[in-house]
Amino acid sequence: MTLNRQIILAQRPQGMPDETHLQMQETDMPSPGPGEVLVKTIYMSLDPYMRGRMSAAKSYATSVAEGAVMEGATVGEVVESNDDSIAVGDYVLAHGGWQEYAVQAAKAVRKLDPAAAPISTAVGVLGMPGFTAYVGLDEIGQPQAGETVVVSAAAGAVGQVVGQIAKIKGCRVVGVAGAPDKCRHVVENYGFDACVNYKDDDFEAQLSDACPEGIDVYFENVGGKVFDAVRGLLNDFARMPVCGRIAHYNDSEAPPGPDRLVAFMGQVLVKRLRVQGFIQFDYRHRYSDFQRDMSAWVRNGDVRYQEDIVDGLENAVDAFQGLLQGRNRGKLLVRVAADPTRG
Repeated sequence: MTLNRQIILAQRPQGMPDETHLQMQETDMPSPGPGEVLVKTIYMSLDPYMRGRMSAAKSYATSVAEGAVMEGATVGEVVESNDDSIAVGDYVLAHGGWQEYAVQAAKAVRKLDPAAAPISTAVGVLGMPGFTAYVGLDEIGQPQAGETVVVSAAAGAVGQVVGQIAKIKGCRVVGVAGAPDKCRHVVENYGFDACVNYKDDDFEAQLSDACPEGIDVYFENVGGKVFDAVRGLLNDFARMPVCGRIAHYNDSEAPPGPDRLVAFMGQVLVKRLRVQGFIQFDYRHRYSDFQRDMSAWVRNGDVRYQEDIVDGLENAVDAFQGLLQGRNRGKLLVRVAADPTRG
């Protein structure tokens, strides 16, 4: 019997998750039932939201149970099928989690065309991160030509796309990232007008200089000191799509004072700010718009993307730690098996 390697949530982490919390195990190869397919994982997506799934705290989605396979989107090849709509050899987008093989309902997977786009993009620029950028900016940010848009985690899977869409809309775009090479990359490769390093001692002054007319849209991915620096630069009627707050995902206690909430709520009132959290699946009705627009933008070069690919399921935990620490460059993927579609 062929074995299937999996990474399970063995216990819930307090602080940074490690191999104590996310443990490798081997189980028997699963078999698909009627209407199901067996998918061999090629790429496994690593995303910041997964840290929240490790917690038992109530959220917008159900937590991963202790002892269960860690969840996540995957791209893989169908190696066994019990459904006429999916053939062996098809490449599919699935939700197989952190494992080498997964049984999926045939109706729950989406066939991919390797000739149309690299299959890895189905969990990147043409998948959930790209869609998150698209709907968050369009539905909540509502950028107008000539406005200033600031994007935190600008070199990440979502941020890199947000900035490029804002440029397509005619905005001035300022990125915030955590390393000089990341800042150079988003300016030179994605066309951002500027990018500042939040780790620099004079970060707040640099951000102010990069936004001489204030900030009209702030796409929030981080929280922490970036949010603190942005607050004072927000213009009247500024919009803030709140996509994530990765600086706080491993917090085990309340951050130190002073309490800035009262002052910020005063800004919300006086400046008539729009601050709205969102989850991409709330906008499923926009998915066909996204596929049409993003496919065209990627095809004609208006939107570029960077992938950070780590080889081996055994390296997934370290890679995930790196994601939470900002080590990744672009969309983070684990290549679990060879990709036959890449030359």
